[in-house]
Amino acid sequence: MPARPRGAALVTALLSALLIVAGCSTAPTAPTAPGGDDGWDPVTVSTAFGEVTIPKRPQRVVTLGWGDAEVALALGVQPVGTADWLGVGGDGLGEWVQQRYEPAPPPMLGTLEVNMERLAGLAPDLILDTRASGTRDRYDQLAGLGVPVVSIPEGAEQYTTSWQQQLDLIGTALGEQQEAQRLRADLDAKFARARQEHPEFVDATNVVGARTVRGFGAYRAGTSRVDFMRALGFRNSPRVEELATSAFSVPISNERLDLLDADLTVMTTIGYDPQDLIDDPLYRSVPSVRDGRDLVFTDEVVSQSFASATVVGTSYALDRVVPLFAAAMRR
Repeated sequence: MPARPRGAALVTALLSALLIVAGCSTAPTAPTAPGGDDGWDPVTVSTAFGEVTIPKRPQRVVTLGWGDAEVALALGVQPVGTADWLGVGGDGLGEWVQQRYEPAPPPMLGTLEVNMERLAGLAPDLILDTRASGTRDRYDQLAGLGVPVVSIPEGAEQYTTSWQQQLDLIGTALGEQQEAQRLRADLDAKFARARQEHPEFVDATNVVGARTVRGFGAYRAGTSRVDFMRALGFRNSPRVEELATSAFSVPISNERLDLLDADLTVMTTIGYDPQDLIDDPLYRSVPSVRDGRDLVFTDEVVSQSFASATVVGTSYALDRVVPLFAAAMRR
């Protein structure tokens, strides 16, 4: 697999599997993290591979995990190297990210496979990989550079790091705990307001499904999309949960599309045209879809922000999808 799959092909390759450049060394540039070591006390974070201590204020931060870059930017830190997980192209940041790279985007280092030569050439003093495969091989490869690596949290599984865990890990590692706590409190408050304004969400069942080139699937509890819905008061379909055998999703055959039925059905497409799903007679036969109590994401930016599972993307998505969910449930 190439070091940096592009666009929808990357997302399809990664999420479909869960559901059913070459370069030379890059010369170091000036430090981009704020401040110096004044007032810095060593911090320790717990990860799946043990405790990691950051002895001094990071000056050259590389963000390799899904969404790590936009969280670092939200906390005021400019990465010197990063990865484009959502395949948005260009600088790898979605439209929901207000803070941009300055003065220019850093090198893209790859996602499923990291360009280790180019990474080493950046001379990082901290590597963030908080939402990734979380395998020992990946961790050992990164840690072999001799710098602190903040991987997935203790007890987490691949790609299931929550936005809260990611924010806490990165905020601690960068010495920006206070700002991280503020961002978390703000988003928690937004979810609370949405629940209060939409009591019809509370205890209603939902299915968050996906249509990929390989077929249908539904996300299970503990994944970011379902966590998003749970924070609004929904509960994931018990029938989906009963069939879950993996940490990520449940494959659904064309003969069992009834499993997509719920008080609200939310569908995303991965490498598949949303309009083709909307027009699919099999999908339209699902009771909730037939009654109009469904939403297929047709706006790519909204869909990507909903999938971003970061404090920044989740906040952006929340503002846009809550009215859509409410409208669907009124039908």
